[in-house]
Amino acid sequence: MQSLKIGVTGGIGSGKSTICRIFSVLGIPVFDADREARRLMTADAGLVRAIQAEFGREAYQKDGSLNRAYLAAQVFNDRTKLKQLNALVHPVVIQAGEAWAAEQDAPYTIKEAALLFESGSFKLNHYNILVKAPEAIRIERVIKRDGVTAEQVRSRMAQQWPEAEKESLADEVIFNDGVQAVIPQVLKLDHFFRTQRL
Repeated sequence: MQSLKIGVTGGIGSGKSTICRIFSVLGIPVFDADREARRLMTADAGLVRAIQAEFGREAYQKDGSLNRAYLAAQVFNDRTKLKQLNALVHPVVIQAGEAWAAEQDAPYTIKEAALLFESGSFKLNHYNILVKAPEAIRIERVIKRDGVTAEQVRSRMAQQWPEAEKESLADEVIFNDGVQAVIPQVLKLDHFFRTQRL
């Protein structure tokens, strides 16, 4: 029986992974699209060939691992190249996510993805959740987590869709601003999703 499919996204530093861990504790299977993308970029032979054809053999190390520094340098300030890379990776990850969701035996499943709206994969879900936090808090979290500068965080944020655009497509919003408790918000949605029928 197919389960309800829920997407969870949020800008960098919004804390979407924290929210997904809470759902996971409630027994809900979580598909981490970003982690899966990293895995498939070395594990899926067709994708590896496509990336090499587009970005050159230097995209991979001699041991077959991804040459992250090289790829990052290629796409970081070039929106066209970033779009090309995403156009190769997203369909493979979306397909893997759909196959994974079909195998789960749970009231609903969660797909956690940074580019849920940008990739168009939100259309395959029954509901989509946006995790929000004020920009200043998000910057502070990423500086602490990644050891980067505020300027570097802002540069990453500029690569993502504006918050208002994401919010216009989201069915639900979870506020992870350090003021409103997130667990009651998650429990309320968990109860709602468990009572929905396809």
